[in-house]
Amino acid sequence: MKSLQLKGLPRYFVKKSVWYLLTLFIAILLNFILPRLMPGNPVNSIIARMAAGASDYQTVQRMYNTYLEMFGLDKPIWQQFFIYLGNVLKGDLGKSITYYPREVSNLLGASVHWTLMLQFPAIITGWFIGNALGALTGYRKGIFDKVFFPFFLFLSAIPAFGFAYINVYFFAVNLKLFPASLGYSYEMLPIWTNPAFILSVLRHYQLPFLTMVLVAIGGQSLGMRQMSIYELNADYVKYARLMGIKDRKVVWYVFRNAMLPQVTGLALSLGTMIGGNLIAEIVFSYPGIGTTLFTAIRGQDFPVISGCTLIISIMVLAANFIVDIICGLIDPRVRMTQQEEEA
Repeated sequence: MKSLQLKGLPRYFVKKSVWYLLTLFIAILLNFILPRLMPGNPVNSIIARMAAGASDYQTVQRMYNTYLEMFGLDKPIWQQFFIYLGNVLKGDLGKSITYYPREVSNLLGASVHWTLMLQFPAIITGWFIGNALGALTGYRKGIFDKVFFPFFLFLSAIPAFGFAYINVYFFAVNLKLFPASLGYSYEMLPIWTNPAFILSVLRHYQLPFLTMVLVAIGGQSLGMRQMSIYELNADYVKYARLMGIKDRKVVWYVFRNAMLPQVTGLALSLGTMIGGNLIAEIVFSYPGIGTTLFTAIRGQDFPVISGCTLIISIMVLAANFIVDIICGLIDPRVRMTQQEEEA
């Protein structure tokens, strides 16, 4: 029986791996090409800063050529791509143009933990509250279905950046309950052993966190509500109630079955959290990947733009790949469907 359940799993795994590796290569190609399609030359801005007041044209031209060679921009774009691809495979994302000579990996490392610190708790909190609300609206109805559910569904329909602007205007600018921007007070040094710095981080953390949680609740509750209603009307529930099984036990099985798609959604959300709500980060000037990416785009910092989008692409693909493999392990019908399509 066990061997029958695992039939076709190696072929399923290999095919998924090949497709995801191909998709990753295309993502790397696009991450390299798209930033370079932007008009202008990032070296011009560097030269403009460094050669301010200089009148010797030949000196300025030598500086320009030196920086072009330093960043590899003097080569044809196809050569630049293969150099970039080789460096990526070695884990070298290059040096930032805007913050030269700072390494891109170092710059992203300083931003990623801020995004994770904001996104992970917000996703988990929104997931739990949203699913609890969805279960209550599907089973209890009443005030949960007529008041709370429509309210949170309305909030989820507002784009994250729009809701962030609304919160900044009302709660930070007018009511002055929270700081309007940044991850900590601008006059402080980021020293995590300093209690005053940690308190400042927590104070600046509250409004972005609440914004993302409130946006997430509506979508999660909608999915859980629909699944709960579907399961409550299933034949096995009617049969169990006719058999006299206690409603509490029936409801436990109903919500356990309804949670399966939500768990898959949670896995995808956690995998995509590096790239999630980047616009909201920009609105709050939160020092995460979103703000770093926005600054890099304004400065035409090709290596940083490519590094940010590469991390986001890898996380999204990894999350989808893991979910596909888990679904193939749990549900043989997924593998059987693929084999039927091939036949």
